[in-house]
Amino acid sequence: MAKQSNISRLALKAMGLFGGVQVVGILCSIIRTKLVALWLGTVGVGLFGLFNNALEMLNTATTLGMRSSSVRDISQAHGSGNSTLIARIVTVVRRWSLLLGLGGALLTVSLAPLLSRITFGDSDHIWGFVALSAAVLLLALTGGEQAVLQGTARLKRLASATMWGTTVGLAVSIPLFYFLRERSVLPSIIAYALAGAIAMWLLRNREYKPQPVTTRETWDMGRGFIKLGIYMTLGNFATIVAAYVFNAWLNQEAGTGEVGLFQAGYTLVNKYTGLVLTALGMEYYPRLARVAKRPMFLRAFVSQELHITMMVMAPIIALFILLRGTIVWLLYSSDFQVIVTYVSWGMVGTVFRALSWCLAFVILARGDGRTYLVTETLSAVVGLALNILFYSQWGLNGLGMSFVVWYVVYCVIVGVVYFGRYRLRLFGHSVGSTAWTLLVAVAMLAAMECGYTSVAIGVTIGAVVIALWQLWRAWRR
Repeated sequence: MAKQSNISRLALKAMGLFGGVQVVGILCSIIRTKLVALWLGTVGVGLFGLFNNALEMLNTATTLGMRSSSVRDISQAHGSGNSTLIARIVTVVRRWSLLLGLGGALLTVSLAPLLSRITFGDSDHIWGFVALSAAVLLLALTGGEQAVLQGTARLKRLASATMWGTTVGLAVSIPLFYFLRERSVLPSIIAYALAGAIAMWLLRNREYKPQPVTTRETWDMGRGFIKLGIYMTLGNFATIVAAYVFNAWLNQEAGTGEVGLFQAGYTLVNKYTGLVLTALGMEYYPRLARVAKRPMFLRAFVSQELHITMMVMAPIIALFILLRGTIVWLLYSSDFQVIVTYVSWGMVGTVFRALSWCLAFVILARGDGRTYLVTETLSAVVGLALNILFYSQWGLNGLGMSFVVWYVVYCVIVGVVYFGRYRLRLFGHSVGSTAWTLLVAVAMLAAMECGYTSVAIGVTIGAVVIALWQLWRAWRR
């Protein structure tokens, strides 16, 4: 019981830390977007989008998923308590970060003429992409230090560094926007990357000093997380390709406006509720990695994380569905009200997304890269097929239903791995929490679609009270 209470506190503290950091990040993003729109106009917004998309693509392709994959190795070493081993792995991670960052920067410079022609149709932006190589290097170095802090459970430092990097990056960018206007796009992107790198460097884990690791040892020790990172990159790439194909199909089938409505709803369902899962995962993933070869601990950790996740998600889902019209109006406009039913269905699917999220992390914790690639590729293919099928039958509302079915299927896919391949189980309280959260989501959807707002308000109040009571018990137990 004490162990479960400790797990609950760790999970809730991580959610509080990184939930707040992500809120700050969103606010900074909103302010930056607004200022760019006001001072730089549509051209500036377009340039920001093009250069940031290129940066994201280059960073993903050249860092090979090392930011996430190396956390597993660091966490396992940290769990062993062997300070020398931890220091050696940290040294290897930092070396690989530097090597991949330099490689990515050199690749960006060499591809600058091609990137300029593909992106802008001319050679006028070659030096812009050359300058972007600095941001590629800085992001790689930042990712390495983030992995070290996360793997060694220095979550407060990681949260502080992330928040300071974001806020300082915005503060430096504001005068650049005002005085340089369109010429501020690249300096601002580099300033953000530099601020994040400096903040992470100042707050890095200094406990483990650099070790005399040979080139051969650097390769041998890093080969494991690089291999896992490649599988993770390919799995994520399959998801990106599926999303691109569906957007292209929808654009041809129904027009750009319909794509905009779909993206708005998908962002509300997937991104904003995903903040909770991302915050919880900062502590959950390294904790799983430390006990990856101990089935009883894995079972206990997954079950307790699922219980906490569902207790947090239930009131969020209820409030989101209850206030769906207001949320859409605040974040978008009255023109987007047609997506409220789509969003409501998506919130029901969020229950299955949270369940699959808790189970799927076991695959990464065990370093099972091939299985991860298979599950993510299957998920991408299923999601694409369901979106096309359901939209053809029921339009935008069908995409919400598709989201539910998609994550039900994904739960089955990762369930086969979790229960079948790994022969793990879940404790009864986590299954009960999941069923209760699903009941809340379905009741809210039915009440709001049938016009029983008073019933929906009652369900929401009940969900909030019960969730708070359960979370308080988990904290105090």
